[in-house]
Amino acid sequence: MTQAHLPATTGRRGRLLALAALAATAGAAAYALRDLPAAFGRRPDGAREERIRNSPQYRDGVFHNAPSELARHTTPDADTVRRMLFEREGRRPALPVPTVQAHPGGDTAAAEGVEIVWYGHASALVEIEGSRVLLDPMWSDRCSPSAHVGPKRLHPVPVELEELPRLDAVLISHDHYDHLDMATVRRLVTAQSAPFLVPLGIGGHLRRWGVPEHRIIELDWNETCTLGDLTLTLTSAHHFSGRGTTRNTTLWGSWVIAGPTRKVYYTGDSGYFEGYAAVGAQHGPFDAALVQIGAYDEAWADIHMTPEDAVRAHRELNAGLLVPVHWCTFNLALHRWSEPIERLLVEAKANAVPVVVPRPGERVDVDQPQELDGWWETIA
Repeated sequence: MTQAHLPATTGRRGRLLALAALAATAGAAAYALRDLPAAFGRRPDGAREERIRNSPQYRDGVFHNAPSELARHTTPDADTVRRMLFEREGRRPALPVPTVQAHPGGDTAAAEGVEIVWYGHASALVEIEGSRVLLDPMWSDRCSPSAHVGPKRLHPVPVELEELPRLDAVLISHDHYDHLDMATVRRLVTAQSAPFLVPLGIGGHLRRWGVPEHRIIELDWNETCTLGDLTLTLTSAHHFSGRGTTRNTTLWGSWVIAGPTRKVYYTGDSGYFEGYAAVGAQHGPFDAALVQIGAYDEAWADIHMTPEDAVRAHRELNAGLLVPVHWCTFNLALHRWSEPIERLLVEAKANAVPVVVPRPGERVDVDQPQELDGWWETIA
């Protein structure tokens, strides 16, 4: 081989190496995105569309919130975008979030009273008079259609999904990624036999992800399902839905969880609106309420409550113990990480509302809740 041939040979080799590297990169990207289409879910289909069309909440091809004079209708502006891009200080804890290793499930019986285990964000286990209900399970590292981008957990899950005790129902409030997670649903299909109770239209997502038809129960607002001693009612919320570019083709809501004599309420995601007083009058009083307190901002006040809104809603619900949720686990807003709980406690004290603030994974006996110990203060 002469020197005259070297540049050409080297050039061809370089191009081949570059093509190989490009192919490898493309292959890695394709592998990383392989579940993306499925994660978007599926729009309602088939015979179920007639039931959706007949819903009082459905018109002009989408679901709507109930009319409200209290909800604050706002939209993000340029300043909101600026703050999201450049104001990052304090939005994560400075030290690791302490978690409590929940006891393995096994065949242990559910509490005969009312006990709650908060796993972080909005995921929680409600044990009520011998039954168990799992709320908005989200066990993935990121709340996103991709496992590689999107908001990442600020603390590990306190217990593996497969170690949960036998469930009687899984309740979903709406189809946003931080409340309805494809990977978690698929694991629950294998690990549990409980049905999924969801707002209208979300069944399409579950069917695409392999949930058997007999384990899908879709409800409209104020519809009720009875499972043994459990009475589960989907109630209203002031929010929206969507997993892609299309919004509001599925319904959203809150949940009333009732045993023979005890009751628990879960707000799901919602702005403050008249619905809380209506739910309290129709379904209350409640032994406890799991209330959304985080990821708020004036730019989206109509879809997420502030801590002060949460206390007001809790009082109108005629609820006993307030268990704050939708904070701590993901950085989804512009406020400081610990601000939601700090503001909540000030407002709750001013209104004599009892509050418990468990660590993720810590069990709460609603009849004998633990005292506040300020665990969040040392890590904020």
